[in-house]
Amino acid sequence: MTAKERYKKLEEYLSAENPVLLEVIREYERLDKVARGLGILEAEESYTAKISWWPLISILGTFSAGKSTFINTYLGMPVQASGNQAVDDKFTVICYGAGDRPVTLPGLALDADPRFPFYNISREVERVDEGEGSRVNLYLQLKTVPSERIKGKILIDSPGFDADSQRSSILRISSHIVEMSDLVLIFFDARHPEPGAMRDTLEHLVAQTVEHRDRDKILYILNQIDTTAREDNLEDVIGAWQRALSQKGLISGNFYAIYNEEAMQPIDDPAVAERLKRKRDEDWRRIMEKMEGVKIERAYRITKALEDFARQIWEKKLPRLTEAIQRWGRRVLLADILLFLLLGGSLAALFLLGILPANPLTLGGSIVAVFLLLLFLHFRIKASIARSLVKKTKESDPFLARAIETQTRWYRPILSVWSGGWIRRTEEKLEGIIEYSRAAIRRLNDQFVNPYGKEKESTGSD
Repeated sequence: MTAKERYKKLEEYLSAENPVLLEVIREYERLDKVARGLGILEAEESYTAKISWWPLISILGTFSAGKSTFINTYLGMPVQASGNQAVDDKFTVICYGAGDRPVTLPGLALDADPRFPFYNISREVERVDEGEGSRVNLYLQLKTVPSERIKGKILIDSPGFDADSQRSSILRISSHIVEMSDLVLIFFDARHPEPGAMRDTLEHLVAQTVEHRDRDKILYILNQIDTTAREDNLEDVIGAWQRALSQKGLISGNFYAIYNEEAMQPIDDPAVAERLKRKRDEDWRRIMEKMEGVKIERAYRITKALEDFARQIWEKKLPRLTEAIQRWGRRVLLADILLFLLLGGSLAALFLLGILPANPLTLGGSIVAVFLLLLFLHFRIKASIARSLVKKTKESDPFLARAIETQTRWYRPILSVWSGGWIRRTEEKLEGIIEYSRAAIRRLNDQFVNPYGKEKESTGSD
């Protein structure tokens, strides 16, 4: 699907839902044009593919942390198999289906459909594990479920992170869904809250999310706290869990402690049972509020992401690109000067030594020949220096390497590198997109906020 077709599909999808987001789509199109002009995006790439346009909730964590049981309780039906052992090693995307029972479809259904957040995910997998991109069915599956609670949302259940098989691909896909999600629930097992048992999850989930720009969307959930009833040490278990998180840099965050009432262990002490239930009910209510509010969160997140993408180009990528092509320009200019001195000096020496006759015809022809040779060598050197820069940059920053390759094409005049005009024009475009994003957030506020309690003016006839 081309970027143009993607814009059209998104416009069709959002036209009946939220007019503000419909306008935001057009600003994403403007941003894509700026990024393609710089070389940051390829021709058919789009920033609209870097976010989920359907409200997306991801469930991550270790095996036996109760993810599947939580999902089944939320949906009101047994969709995901549960148990103490690894029961599923795939990412399962769950969405609404009108049938009378859950239907499972292969991962190809997700990889080929731009409406889902895993569109073209096979490319991401291929970058990590060569040859694995064609085996996307090993990593993904789609389930359609006749549950009203999932209407208008997508839920993703992840495989446990203490699996050794296919680790790099699983981590790559996990990073992708954390980035795309409107809400991320990370589950830990209250039976094993100590750092040693959680090391793998802490390394690959918590450490990754600590620096995330949308840290507020990530909930850390200690599940199965009913198992603390016998020792009556809930506070100690929660304390150990939070200390383990803080060792990975998570000083503050959204912390919850719950258990599943249908799968809970019997609690003999009524006082302990009541205390655990109060804690569970309060945290469960807060989690459900977060999950039900993803549509509103999603509208703000998509709009804010537009500003974040534009700022990322302006504040990080554009300065690095500018510095790289100016370095390229300096090297080419120095090489041109040395060539001019070398060839010009050689020509002068030939005339002074009498090797070339000093008549106007010979002199003119020699100058033209030297000029053409200079021109030929100039373009060869430009290309060679550009290739060297691209090669050095590709491993550390492939997107910057592609931008350098675009901005150092053979027809670009060297003096334009220092003119600053193209930088100012790009900055003005990015500034306009950022201002639009902020204005769009104010329009979203108008849909929900009414401090003076005034009735909104009617736009139609009575």
